[in-house]
Amino acid sequence: MNRAGLIIALAIGLAGGLLFGLYPDLDLKVAAFFYDPAKKDFYLRLNPVAGFFRDAAMWVIGALIAPSFIALALKLALPRRKLIVAGRAIVFLIATLVVGPGLVTNVLLKDYWPRSRPIDVPQFNGEERFTAWWDPRGACAKNCSFVAGEGSGAFWTIAPAALAPPALRPLAYGAALTFGVAVSALRISFGAHFVSDVIFAGVFMFFVIWAAHGLIYRWPRTRLTDEQVERAIERIALPPHDFVMGLFGARRG
Repeated sequence: MNRAGLIIALAIGLAGGLLFGLYPDLDLKVAAFFYDPAKKDFYLRLNPVAGFFRDAAMWVIGALIAPSFIALALKLALPRRKLIVAGRAIVFLIATLVVGPGLVTNVLLKDYWPRSRPIDVPQFNGEERFTAWWDPRGACAKNCSFVAGEGSGAFWTIAPAALAPPALRPLAYGAALTFGVAVSALRISFGAHFVSDVIFAGVFMFFVIWAAHGLIYRWPRTRLTDEQVERAIERIALPPHDFVMGLFGARRG
């Protein structure tokens, strides 16, 4: 999570935004590779094998975030016991997942930026008008194309990669980016998203993760320690825990 990564992400966002903004038909041309005019549908949209890999990708994301939620739940239930996952890692992973794929993608963009999906535009047997990624005049009412939701979740795996041991971190980043691209390509092949949707999904997720990593780990004025996180959870969890334990004790007495 350094400035070089930020500069690369900015360059990708700028280049992708200009390319698909000036030549929006490129989105249609890429999508057309996966479309069967005879069947009037995308080749892989209902393919069971492709569907399995789509589900498997969500399992991977769930497996990566599950230890943080389990550790937090155990700490809230048993606040005097030490966290089984580092406190900062819990905050970082849960926060980036909630803010990135959760708020930025699914709350702010997908429901309020009315870009129609490939399967919904006339070029692919749909009825809604095709718009460029920057055009807010689309016809989609909800759960729209910009940006890619599952692509955002897949690119969120950059966050756990950022916490890998330094010697393994380049490999972890490579695996996360490969995973993000693969999941995004699958969604494009289903006719669920355009290329520009997944480009910006990756860029936005990187910005969220980069900023959160700076706030929690790098920037002197805001960075936390694992001990601070643990004590904060205890301050929240101990009063209700002791109250409940007191009730049980009183009943036994």
